[in-house]
Amino acid sequence: MNWLSGWEIILGSASPRRFELLEKAGIDFVQRAISIEEIYPDELDTHQIAEYLAKLKATPHVLHPNTILITADSIVLLGDEVLGKPKDTDQAIDYLTRLSGKTHRVDTGVCLTSTENQVSFTVSSMVRLGELTTQEINFYIEEYRPFDKAGSYGIQDWLGICKVEEIVGSYSNIMGLPMYELYHALHDFCSEGETRILS
Repeated sequence: MNWLSGWEIILGSASPRRFELLEKAGIDFVQRAISIEEIYPDELDTHQIAEYLAKLKATPHVLHPNTILITADSIVLLGDEVLGKPKDTDQAIDYLTRLSGKTHRVDTGVCLTSTENQVSFTVSSMVRLGELTTQEINFYIEEYRPFDKAGSYGIQDWLGICKVEEIVGSYSNIMGLPMYELYHALHDFCSEGETRILS
């Protein structure tokens, strides 16, 4: 990947899943997360929320020339309702009970930022969960503690392996980074310096 030559890539996220995906893609990067309150306007269309938050996460970073910052945010939507990170066990139980036996959408917004340019886009995937029993929900929450995950679950762990019936779209997107779209957007960003909005 000669087109990455001369660029320093920064992953502006503390997520171990995003770290793993970038690492497996063979991209040299450093991880540098800055915590920021994830608040978006109430009137924002649900399709715009993840991308808005990805761009918001880029704002506190101070960049140097020839540096590209990657920030991202993933949200789970059941209909038009956003299911964020559960604040406690009761909310995690509520989220998983409501997702049980239903299809939901996972949006990941990605933002690439340099001192000269910014590109952002959103990728959506559909996930259908099988029916979850009370025992399965309690087991999952006790064993996997999904309090740092939107919708109270991780696609890469027990629930994703054993209880997902169907996925339509990108698996890596559900993990936290849509790698096909990110790879090509990053290539364009480095090679051409063009601003290109993907949807």
